[in-house]
Amino acid sequence: MSQKKSPRFELRSGNVDALLLALQTADMAALRDDLLSRFETTPDFFSNDVIALDLRALESDDRVSLDTVIGTLATLKARAIGVVARPAQHEWAQRFGLPLLDSQSRRGLRESAEAAEATERAAANAAAEQAAREEAARTAAQSAAEAAVKAAIQQTQTLLIDKPLRSGQQVYAQGDVVIMDVVSYGAEVIAEGNIHVYAPLRGRALAGVKGNTSARIFSTCMEPELISIAGIYRTAEQTLPADVLGKTAQVRLADEKLILEAIRFK
Repeated sequence: MSQKKSPRFELRSGNVDALLLALQTADMAALRDDLLSRFETTPDFFSNDVIALDLRALESDDRVSLDTVIGTLATLKARAIGVVARPAQHEWAQRFGLPLLDSQSRRGLRESAEAAEATERAAANAAAEQAAREEAARTAAQSAAEAAVKAAIQQTQTLLIDKPLRSGQQVYAQGDVVIMDVVSYGAEVIAEGNIHVYAPLRGRALAGVKGNTSARIFSTCMEPELISIAGIYRTAEQTLPADVLGKTAQVRLADEKLILEAIRFK
């Protein structure tokens, strides 16, 4: 057979640039946790790098499951391409489908480690800056939403109801609501602004439902099933104070707590 050089391929010696992962423990679960803890937050750190597993630091009688570390590296976008092992380790190391390699690395390991740490720090700083930008955007959006709510409440006219609200009826007001008759048990009044009931309030009253913490509930006879301001609520299971129950009173919000106060006319 002719040994002439083929024009379609070339076979020559060379070196493949690969990282060397030296295993210092036979506890593959702990190794997996350490790898994920360090690199999971920077998923592109390895960027499809190829890695050789160096087993030479393991004890002579250690027999480890390399499948765990191979799978963990795959999760981190790296690929194990072979093992570097002592002769006594060759037999069991080859059971995991990886070829035996000779370590030819003579590069400065300290410089490589420093470069890796610098890359990791840069990635962490970039993630922190991105989180800060997202938080600033959320804060700005929240402020804009709160301003829009306040503006809408100020521009909306008061809803006036001069008929009793029976059980099962519901009223929704985009601003304040004034009710001149009884709100019966089972009835519900919902308002983005304040609720004024110039009669017994026995049903459910929910004021400031779109986050207006300044909203209040007023009634000349406070006997509600439920009261709520901006999502902070109290039910009839919590008995109202004696100076409020059945009396002219108001409900307001302070430090995310409902304050119930009797209204005394001088």
